[in-house]
Amino acid sequence: MAVYVDNMRASFGRMVMCHMWADTREELFAMADRIGVQRKWFQRPAWLGVPGMDASWEHFDIAQSKRALAVAAGAIETDKYGPIEFEARRKGDQAKLDQIAALRAKGFGQAPLPDDPKQGRLL
Repeated sequence: MAVYVDNMRASFGRMVMCHMWADTREELFAMADRIGVQRKWFQRPAWLGVPGMDASWEHFDIAQSKRALAVAAGAIETDKYGPIEFEARRKGDQAKLDQIAALRAKGFGQAPLPDDPKQGRLL
């Protein structure tokens, strides 16, 4: 069981955000509590019937300062394809896993530079 953070750098006002997700919701909430991220920022599919903001998968968007705290607390660092890979593994989507592997083999997935206009974009 683990908590993960990606290297995405998406601007949100003055903050630069990334994703934090986990193998289980309990682990995700425990890490959010530990690093001071309020549960009201939890993002999840609406059909789950769990309080939070609508998203395609369960995660938090967190500031880089919170990312550093999560890593210090044991979160595993991934590239920007980490969330997509996580969901593809969960769903057994081998085609998506192959696509991610091919992109990584070409050098894609590295953290974008702060002034990169493509920052934060996933597949």
